[in-house]
Amino acid sequence: MRAPKKGSLLRELPIIIVSALVVSVLVKTFLVHFFFIPSGSMENTLRIGDRIAVNKLASYFSEIKRGEVVVFRDPAGWLGSPAASTDPLLIQKVKSGLVTVGVLPDPAKQYLIKRTIGVGGDVVTCCDTKGFLTVNGVSVTEPYIFKGDKPSSSDFKVKVPKGFIWVMGDHRGASADSRFHTDDIHKGLVPLASVVGRATFVVWPFNHVKFLSVGSDLSKVVINKVK
Repeated sequence: MRAPKKGSLLRELPIIIVSALVVSVLVKTFLVHFFFIPSGSMENTLRIGDRIAVNKLASYFSEIKRGEVVVFRDPAGWLGSPAASTDPLLIQKVKSGLVTVGVLPDPAKQYLIKRTIGVGGDVVTCCDTKGFLTVNGVSVTEPYIFKGDKPSSSDFKVKVPKGFIWVMGDHRGASADSRFHTDDIHKGLVPLASVVGRATFVVWPFNHVKFLSVGSDLSKVVINKVK
């Protein structure tokens, strides 16, 4: 078997690189995307600096469920205007290219990550006589909540319409989630059209690698029919 000629390898190298980039873009667009966690709003489930894998394909074929951790585009200016980059133009271009092919995570200020508490048809209330959230009248214990936090420091009652979800951070004392945006155009709800996908796996750092579980109490609640 002859070794490939040097000239042949040089001709094939651009094809290999382009093919790898195309595959990377397709994976990022339709299958899996990677994100960086910039804040403590989901502690201790997710920590500052964690890199997570987001399953985009599943959201195309099944509905978002209660208890799932989701990444979504800012639905109504929750994050305010993004700060202008101070990097030199060349560095900005390089970073933009690396984001496009999925090597770098998307800029965190364009996206948020929270846990789905209510889906279309649900009535979410804070709180019952024991201080727990209720979903459709059922109390949920929420073991993922940051130690020492209450389920919510403010009372609320919301009925989630079809096509939306109600989201909250696991670190309830440090999460500006649906509770804090009830005066926006969506009344604090997140349109399903804004959901990028389900966060399924922490891929970095190694000492925090894990699958992200779904709240078992939330998954057992019966969904009300949307009227």
